[in-house]
Amino acid sequence: MTLQAKPIIIFDLGGVLINLNVPRCMQAFSNLIGEENVRNILGMNKDGEGIAAVSIASRQLMKDFERGLVTTDDFVAALLQYAPSGTTSDQIREAWFAMLEDLPQERLDYLAQLRQQGYRLYLLSNGNDLHWTYIDKLYHVSSYFEQVFLSQVMHCAKPEEEIFRRVQEAVTEDSPQTAVEQQPIFFIDDLPQNRQAAEHFVSWRTFPDIPSLQQFLNQQGIG
Repeated sequence: MTLQAKPIIIFDLGGVLINLNVPRCMQAFSNLIGEENVRNILGMNKDGEGIAAVSIASRQLMKDFERGLVTTDDFVAALLQYAPSGTTSDQIREAWFAMLEDLPQERLDYLAQLRQQGYRLYLLSNGNDLHWTYIDKLYHVSSYFEQVFLSQVMHCAKPEEEIFRRVQEAVTEDSPQTAVEQQPIFFIDDLPQNRQAAEHFVSWRTFPDIPSLQQFLNQQGIG
């Protein structure tokens, strides 16, 4: 594949830019509300592994939080119901923050480099206000992108078709049809189901991480 124009590049946040530690988060919640509640409410075991047998309804709190259908305060209050007496809201929030590790400076430097080279960069993330507010305040992530697309703002989430269609429309709305046809869209996401959905619904070329994107761009002579 030889590229005729610089692609639009859309990055995921968790697992691509910022490192995550889901097992640490689930263990923190297990300590607060018990492993059974973690399994039933958050849909994972204490090691951060998804529980296929857990019904969709039992994970509704997480799904709604991710889509911005419940507030951070509502999310914290819901989990507090399952915690021992004396557990505080701050403890619930700290357990949630245990999922976040670091965002290496070299990744931010790479974003800055791509922008200097004329690439249009966007962010598309399934997240929640609690994590996003913390991350953006600490790392100023939004300043590296033309636009940030967040599930909690859009009220839909990857890998649903709607979120990909809406992002596709937004990032190409100012381009003439001929430019849209010639300019590819690249999408970096660590989850296979999200990459597969992006390929299927909107024909984006996908990558699992930044190194694979870098390698491809270098091979094409446009990195």
